[in-house]
Order: sequence, then C-alpha cells, then structure tokens
Amino acid sequence: MSHFFLMMLFSGFVSVVFAALMRDDPREQLRFGALLFVAFVLTGFGLGWLMYPFPL
Repeated sequence: MSHFFLMMLFSGFVSVVFAALMRDDPREQLRFGALLFVAFVLTGFGLGWLMYPFPL
C-alpha cells in the first residue's frame, strides 16, 4: 500500500463520518463530504510539498 492510497482511504472515511455527523440532508451530506475529501487531499499534498526539503 502506498502513502497516497492510505491518505485517500483516511480522507474518505473521515469525510463520510464528518458529513454524517454535521449535516442532516443527504444532498448536503454528499456535498459537504466531497468538499472535505478534496480539502483533506489537497492539504496532504500541500504539507507534503512543504516538508519535502526537510528529510529526516
């Protein structure tokens, strides 16, 4: 399993749970979950890109 796959899997699960807890209407849940998923993935890429010059 790659880091990218695991990030996508985590983002998907967290987005589904947060959308179900925070919105009541199924259409709003879908929209909010998709927005959270994209935000998680973009944030992961952004943080990875910022940390790239600092190897451990």
